[in-house]
Amino acid sequence: MSGLVLLLEIADRRAALRTSEVQSVVELEAVCPVPGAPDFVLGLTALRSSTLTVVDAGAAMGLRPRGPLGSDARAVVVDHAGHRYALVVDAIDDVAEALGDPVPVPGEAGPGWQRASDGLIETERGPALLLQLETVLAGPVAAAA
Repeated sequence: MSGLVLLLEIADRRAALRTSEVQSVVELEAVCPVPGAPDFVLGLTALRSSTLTVVDAGAAMGLRPRGPLGSDARAVVVDHAGHRYALVVDAIDDVAEALGDPVPVPGEAGPGWQRASDGLIETERGPALLLQLETVLAGPVAAAA
């Protein structure tokens, strides 16, 4: 794999998304809860006259939930299957060049990471787990399906 990735942090681990999947990075403002939504869906927010579903990336992967959103909450805006999402992560680092194809994760990364990543990629800023956007957005229930 060659190309650019957005480096981010989820549950104390460096992860990456292909920049082709990323529309923008935003600071979240008001998030309106949605009654009956899965736990990993934090609610809805508005961005430039469109509605985004706000997803806690860690909780969606079956990891620990991020906790309450503070005034510094940042999210990666992605579009998948015609829907726009704000993927809330713990931190957003930078854009980096992927230096090769993903390789299997050595050792046991944990079921959430194993299921939601294409493997480990090396970047100019160090290794990162390359996320499968569709799997993350599906939430932890997808593991049982």
